Amino acid sequence: MSAASDVHWRPPLLVALAVLLFLEALLVAGAAVWLLVELLTVTPESFTTAVAILVLVVIAAIWVVATAIGALRAQNWTRASAVTIQILQVAVAVGSFQGLYARPDLGWALLVPALVGIVLAVSPQVVKATTRNTVQHE
Repeated sequence: MSAASDVHWRPPLLVALAVLLFLEALLVAGAAVWLLVELLTVTPESFTTAVAILVLVVIAAIWVVATAIGALRAQNWTRASAVTIQILQVAVAVGSFQGLYARPDLGWALLVPALVGIVLAVSPQVVKATTRNTVQHE
């Protein structure tokens, strides 16, 4: 492989992590659109709370998109960001398995990709691709 083509080569597991993150971003953006439609068509019990949740979901969507783009660019910070996103997703999944309005189907749909995302983010191939050569950058 030449130096020019080496710049654009990404390990398959890094690409898989980016694809997973883009899919998750798409779902979070869809949730934001759904919340916006609900806010505009249904009177919420608390308008302030509804707006706050909408803002948080929009911020989450932006965060996941930024992390996915960073993963495609092999940025070293994306591993920590991706793991954090997946841990938060695991927390939501665990909450989906319990309580008065438990949704085990939703819990599994959140838990499985989150665990896959964590495994991808800490895989040796991804770590190597996103670790800077500090000797070269000094």
